[in-house]
Formats: sequence, C-alpha cells, structure tokens
Amino acid sequence: MAASSSSQRIGVVGYGHLGQFLVQRILKDGADHGLSLAFVWNRNPDKLKGVVPAELILDDLSSSANRSCDVVVEVCHPQIVNDFGLQFLSHSHFMLGSPSALADPDLNQKLRQAAQTYGKTLYVPRGALWGGQDIQRLNDSGDLKALFIRMSKHPSCFRLTRDLLSDSTENEGRRVLCRGSVAELCPLAPNNINTMAAAAVVAGTLGFTGVQGEIVSDTALSDYHVVEVEVTGPTGFSVNTVRRNPARLGAVTGSATYTSFWNSLLACKGHGGRVYLC
Repeated sequence: MAASSSSQRIGVVGYGHLGQFLVQRILKDGADHGLSLAFVWNRNPDKLKGVVPAELILDDLSSSANRSCDVVVEVCHPQIVNDFGLQFLSHSHFMLGSPSALADPDLNQKLRQAAQTYGKTLYVPRGALWGGQDIQRLNDSGDLKALFIRMSKHPSCFRLTRDLLSDSTENEGRRVLCRGSVAELCPLAPNNINTMAAAAVVAGTLGFTGVQGEIVSDTALSDYHVVEVEVTGPTGFSVNTVRRNPARLGAVTGSATYTSFWNSLLACKGHGGRVYLC
C-alpha cells in the first residue's frame, strides 16, 4: 500500500538496534498505519549507506526542519535531547526515547515550555514501564504517596558513566550498584534507566527527586531484564509488579520494548502543548 498524502512524516534520530527496528518497521508497515519516513540521522552516517534510501539520510541535525517532519523520534542518547530538543519542538512533535534527559530540571522546564509555546507535544514512551497510566491516574488524583522502581540486568547490559563493575566476576550473582532518587540515578546510567525516568514523568507530584530507584547487576539474568515497580497510595493501598523482559547478553534494551516503542509511535497523534505518556 502506498503512503497517502496525509501520512505522518517521522524523523528517526539514532540508528542503533531500536532505531533500526523503527526505521525498518516504518518502511515495511508504515503506510498501513499512516506513517512515512521523513529522514534518518545517525552519528556515524556510514552505517546508513546502502541500508536506508539515500534521499532519507539526514547529514546535519540542525537542518531537520527542512524535512517537513510531523514527529521527531530520538532513540540514541540524552545528549541529543539536550543539544537539539528545543529545535525539534520548534517545528515538530518530539518523541523522547531518552527521558533520562529530563532529570536535568532546567532542560525539563525548557522542553515543557517549548511544547506550550509552539503547540507541540513532548511524547514520553512508556518503554518497559508497566502500569504507567494507572500510576498517572493515582498521581493526578493526589493519592500517590511513593513510587519505587528496581531495574535488574546482567552486568554486560549496563552502560554506566562510572566504573562500578570493573571487579565483577562471571558468577558473582546479585549486586546493588546504586540506590537513590531517579534524579541521582539518571546521570549514572542514562541509557539503562529510561523506564525509571518515564515513571518520574507520570508521577509528577513526586518527580525525579521523589521517585526512588535501585540499579542491580545480576549475573543470573542472562536471558531477560527485570523491572520491579512498587506503588504506594493512601490508607495502606499498594501495588507491586514484576516485569521480565527477554533480552540477550549485552543488550541495553529488552526485546519486548521494541514493540512497546512501535505502539508508542502509533499513539503520536498530536495532543498540543503538553507532555504525554504514550
């Protein structure tokens, strides 16, 4: 089926495993969902040659506005959000694949203000977060008292900014790497804890400083990542969930999260001047 003139044009920023998945899915199935590719950018453009149609390759992110893009999807690194997020929102809706960037309160405020100023939507994909809309409803009603998230992965899956695993051994088992507020954890593992960041966004009354988290390395987790969420409400109300996301050794992102991102992209229909969990 050919893409119609009313298709939403999608720009994909980043061509790692998740970016590759989204690009190929849009090329294959996008027309059936009213989506088409506006551009693809990667830090190393050579990775795109011969794989992505030449006319879709964007060499310079500062010229993204020239591609008449409806939604820019970032799936690479929070530094791109810092450097280009405001520019993206000046001309397109923006799906933030690295919500850990929002742990910076100044950037968080600037992105929210830009969404309002330009009438665009800052989309935060739920990723591996289970029950995000329920947490948001509890938050919006004023009944969310506490939120704790534990993310456990094989040590090969972490991309840390501090060397906390140099002495890790093959059969070490479980080790707590860090525990604290999500604001404290995001700079430590910006590529690994976007699920925590998404939770901090929907739990707005607690925010990045109020939502608590724990990062755990576990050599027994060779086949999946584990996300545990503990929600506390009023008068003894609580909900605990455990999500096991299949993942190969060394994978930053679990396999089920790929489909979650695709479904989030399908939900990007323009909500005008706000932050929206999709």
